[in-house]
Amino acid sequence: MLISERLANIKPSGVRRIFDLARQMKDPINLSIGEPDFDIPEPLKEEGIAWIRKGFNKYTPTQGIPELREKIADHLKKKGIHFEEVMVTAGVTGGLLLASLALINPGDEVIIPDPFFVMYEYQILLMGGTPVFADTYPDFRLREEEFAKKLTRRTKFIIINSPNNPTGAVYPKEDLMMVVRLARKRDLLILSDDIYDNFVFDEPACPCMGQLYEKTITFGGFSKGWAMTGWRLGYVAGPREIVQQMITLQQYTFSSVNSFAQKAATKALDFNVDDYIEGYRRKRDIVYEGLKEKFNVQKPRGAFYIFPEVPGGNGEAFVERAIQNNVFVVPGSVFSKRNTNIRISFAAPDEKLFKGIEILNRIA
Repeated sequence: MLISERLANIKPSGVRRIFDLARQMKDPINLSIGEPDFDIPEPLKEEGIAWIRKGFNKYTPTQGIPELREKIADHLKKKGIHFEEVMVTAGVTGGLLLASLALINPGDEVIIPDPFFVMYEYQILLMGGTPVFADTYPDFRLREEEFAKKLTRRTKFIIINSPNNPTGAVYPKEDLMMVVRLARKRDLLILSDDIYDNFVFDEPACPCMGQLYEKTITFGGFSKGWAMTGWRLGYVAGPREIVQQMITLQQYTFSSVNSFAQKAATKALDFNVDDYIEGYRRKRDIVYEGLKEKFNVQKPRGAFYIFPEVPGGNGEAFVERAIQNNVFVVPGSVFSKRNTNIRISFAAPDEKLFKGIEILNRIA
């Protein structure tokens, strides 16, 4: 066998399968894509282009250019997030991979609230670790009894993603403080994926785990808030000992990160995206109000996803029927140990949302 044993439990992403199907269709109603439907704001594009023309196109320092790291540090300090060191990564997924390489030994367990971003499970499996899922259904809250029974002597860390992909849930401070109490009692790390922290609809900002617990590794980036998905730019902030090891690992994996995108990102953190976020709050309301009569659905408070339970409780079968009607959504089983829900992205033009809602309600 030529393929390594570590790939035995790894399968292609169900999200990518839906993307591939959508690309084959003519004018699909695509509500599956996990990226903003607006382009990178013009001033930020122009900043990147200017640095390309200036010749800033070569390798950069492994940990990121100093001016961006300083800007990120200032940004996090204003938010009250605990950290000792900052590095720039190839997107949040690149940062998560480095953290998994640095922290997980074979047999280690990692607790993940379910539903969850699909990358967490498979990166843990790649390292020989064991993902352990803490159920958050039906209201997508973090419950102490669920977490406490999943903790063992093999638990290495806990992953928190808020606002959450795929549910759009923003975990309230009391839920996060419960997780902190459990982590502190056992001296565990918490990894906090804050990539959607710009997308908060019903309050000025969401509470961040890094504000509440000093042993947090915070992951953030520019893909969602500033639509830089293709520029692959993220950051990690946390305890110096761990981040320094991640920088060493980056030398031997990604080497360095996109040069001109780092220059543009120094401007992005000062670029106000409130108008974009207000547009997504309005889209959230369109989708929630449009689905709530036919679906059992929680109103998302952040990100740009909604995660309704489908009538009949078979998400995969419902997605097949939706695809037959030219609507592309993702089965909840991609993001969960349950197959009862579907993920809908409302990062789409209004006309697509209204048409998609009409068809999904008809199928229901």
